[in-house]
Amino acid sequence: MKLSSHSISIKLDRTDKNIIRALQQNGRMQNNDLARKIGLSPSSCLRRVKLLEESGVIQNYTTVIDPQKIGLPLILFSRIWLVGQDAETIDGFIEAMKELPHVMECYIILGECDAMLKVVVPDLESYRKFQSTHLTKKNGITSVKTDLPSQIIKQSFQLPLDNL
Repeated sequence: MKLSSHSISIKLDRTDKNIIRALQQNGRMQNNDLARKIGLSPSSCLRRVKLLEESGVIQNYTTVIDPQKIGLPLILFSRIWLVGQDAETIDGFIEAMKELPHVMECYIILGECDAMLKVVVPDLESYRKFQSTHLTKKNGITSVKTDLPSQIIKQSFQLPLDNL
């Protein structure tokens, strides 16, 4: 693994990619099992994983939960238009969205709208309350258009590493 001069882009070698692939499939894999799977000694494997963590390539370990099984079956995408494009409005919006647990993802968009949210809620009434409470001018929002997907075709948390 080689860090660029700006520490923005990291060149991954084949072993790094194999480690990442294995951990993307099973983030709870024990170091000895990971080392065996990719063909390294446990100490060498642990050193490489630590380097991937310290460089920020591996940001976090988490558990993926099925939202339907815990009572959050409804996923909605909200296109957001802000009241302005100034730094204060955008920064205020960003900070507000970071605090909302129902907002699973938030992106500032270059295009028709200013931002895109992925929101999970138990039902449409809960979303209506969420929207009228949080997606308002107090958080820098002037307009919201909400899309309701009819079917999830693919949802992946594993990044493609083949052509890096």
